[in-house]
Amino acid sequence: MKILILAGGYGTRLYPIVKDIPKALLEVHGKPLITFALEKFLKVDGVDEVCVVTNDKFAPLISAWADKHNGKPFRIRVVNDGTRTPEERLGAIGDLLYVLDHEGSPSDWVVIGSDNLFDGGIGRFIDLSCAKAPAVTIGCYDIGDIKKAGNYGVIELDASGKILSLEEKPKEPKSALISMCLYFFPKDSLGFIRTFVDETNSRDTTGGYIQWLYKKSDTYGFKFQGEWYDIGSLESYQDAQQNFSG
Repeated sequence: MKILILAGGYGTRLYPIVKDIPKALLEVHGKPLITFALEKFLKVDGVDEVCVVTNDKFAPLISAWADKHNGKPFRIRVVNDGTRTPEERLGAIGDLLYVLDHEGSPSDWVVIGSDNLFDGGIGRFIDLSCAKAPAVTIGCYDIGDIKKAGNYGVIELDASGKILSLEEKPKEPKSALISMCLYFFPKDSLGFIRTFVDETNSRDTTGGYIQWLYKKSDTYGFKFQGEWYDIGSLESYQDAQQNFSG
């Protein structure tokens, strides 16, 4: 199993505090966001490698972080997607495809955003995802505010956890259940990423990919409990600094 941490964005909504530092290295309670993501997998069996995909601008800083954690307990590899500016960025799906095109033998992937901050464990998510393979499983969270849900991908699940609908930033959300930037992509499902890009020419959001995927192939959601923060703005970052207890 490979863990892929997405850290290729430029965090423009967090300017000026991330102009010279990647969002992944912003700290909450003295710990970088990406470290919180990494620590989710310390007790997960079967992890062969952690791969962090970032951009050329921030690759030296991300590499310095990786050097501090490499081999504790698994190898960390930094992949530079070669971009230098927000205008050049590949997008989340573009970065996934970039890594996929440079991989050797395929393996199951767990993909997590480096800014995805939550306090729950990840073991049950992995177990359920493996049981549902070769179907894709994504992390979901009830934010408890249907109005704010319109800022995210809003999900509807059936009794088995299968996705019935996913709407990206709907004007009238059906519920407060939204998609987190957390995905289990079994190795047999990875080919769908190339098909999606070829069909849509879209490389931006992972949510857009899942919105396309669930109509093609059974896709499942796992509901997380506890606290969750999407560090996408100065307001959400300040909220996490003040209130996150994980």
